[in-house]
Amino acid sequence: MGKISAEAKKRYFEKVKEYKTVLEQIMQREKNLLKLVEKGDSNSAYVKINLAEESLNLASYYLLLNEISVSLLSVKNDSYLNEARKSCYKCIIYLEDVVSNLIDAPYSDYKEKVEQIEGMEDEKRYALIRKLGFTIQSVMEAFGENSKWKWSFVELEGRFATVAKNIFNFKNLAEGLDPRSEGYQFRTAHLNLVKDLLQKAADRYREKYELSTLRIDDFKLAIHYLGALRRLYMLLGDGTNAETIRKKIEVWTQKMEDDERRADTKRTPSIKSGEN
Repeated sequence: MGKISAEAKKRYFEKVKEYKTVLEQIMQREKNLLKLVEKGDSNSAYVKINLAEESLNLASYYLLLNEISVSLLSVKNDSYLNEARKSCYKCIIYLEDVVSNLIDAPYSDYKEKVEQIEGMEDEKRYALIRKLGFTIQSVMEAFGENSKWKWSFVELEGRFATVAKNIFNFKNLAEGLDPRSEGYQFRTAHLNLVKDLLQKAADRYREKYELSTLRIDDFKLAIHYLGALRRLYMLLGDGTNAETIRKKIEVWTQKMEDDERRADTKRTPSIKSGEN
C-alpha cells in the first residue's frame, strides 16, 4: 500500500467528522430508550424494537465510515467494521429479548412474548428483518471472505434466522394466509424468507462443523435448525416438504452419531491383550 497523502487524510477526517455527529445523535437516542427500559416502561417490548432499529442505524453509519476510508485512503477500517458487527449483535439481542431465542419450539412456547408486540404491523416486521439481513450481509462482505470472523458469522446468521422466525405473528395463521387479507404479500414474503434462512443456518452450521470446528455442538445446532424448518412446514400444512426435511434430519443425525462414535474410539486408548 502506498503512502497516504496529507491531502487525502484531510479530506477523510473532514468527511468523517460530519458522520460522527450523526453517530453521536443515534447513541443519545439509544441511551434515552434504555432509560425507559430500566424504568420498566409498560411498552418496553416496543422500546426494544426501537432499540433494535437504532442498532441497525448505527451499523449502517459504521459501514459508511468504512466505505469512506476505502474510497479516500484505500484502507479498510477494521475498527468501524467491528462496531458494525457488534451493532448487528445488539440488534439481535434486543429482538431475542422481545420474541425469544428458541430455535425448534412450538409457537405456544413463546406466544406470550410475541403478543406484547401484537400491534406491530406485518409489513413493519418484515421490513425490520429484511434490513437486519441486509446489514449482516453488508458487514460480512465488507470484512471479506478471509476474515478472522468468518466462522463466527455462522452464529450471527443462525440467531438472525431464529428471530426472523420468532417475530412472525403466527396467531390466526390460516386467516393471515388468505390472499384476500390485508398484508398477505408481506406475510408470505416473510415466511418464504424464514424458510430460506432456517435452511441456510442449518447448512452453515454443518459447513462450520465439517470445515472448521468438528464440534458436535455445531452439528446439533444444524439439526435443530432443520427441525425448526420441518416444524414450520408442518404448521403451514406442507406435508411433502416436512417429510423431505424429516428424512434429511435422519441422515444428518446418523452421520453425527457415527462421527461421535469414531471420535470416542480415538479418545479411548487401546488395551493390548494380556496387559494388566
